[in-house]
Amino acid sequence: MTDVRWLTGQEQRAWRGYRRMRALLDLQISRDLAKDGLSDADYDVLSTLSETEQRRMRITELASRMRWSTSRLSHHISRMQQRGLVVREESASDGRGAVAVLTDDGWTTVEAAARGHVRSVREHFIDLLTAEELRTLTAVTEKIIDRLSPSRDAKM
Repeated sequence: MTDVRWLTGQEQRAWRGYRRMRALLDLQISRDLAKDGLSDADYDVLSTLSETEQRRMRITELASRMRWSTSRLSHHISRMQQRGLVVREESASDGRGAVAVLTDDGWTTVEAAARGHVRSVREHFIDLLTAEELRTLTAVTEKIIDRLSPSRDAKM
């Protein structure tokens, strides 16, 4: 068994600062989304569907993209369907899978919420950083995402 490389003081500050920042930022963004009557999960589903061609996606693919279980997404889609934001359809290509489709009301909802969401992200995150800090943050996040991405496992 190898020895643990304990975090240095600077490393602890960076790690704890990141965790605290993430918790506070997520909480603030969630509060701001709630003003539009949406949860983070609602916004994630709606915005992901809104960015696809024909505003539709197979539920298994949507779950994978969002890093959710298919079961969790299916339950959430059911609740969103009751609110008229999405509908569930059979897959036209094979008839076996289900497809989540953004409704006109869902489109209107995400379009309206996007304005407030972007304002919130700017106010509480983007506009607090310099251009250099944004470049550094982009490099750091891309490096970590590449390391943790499920597609990395397939390459090994």
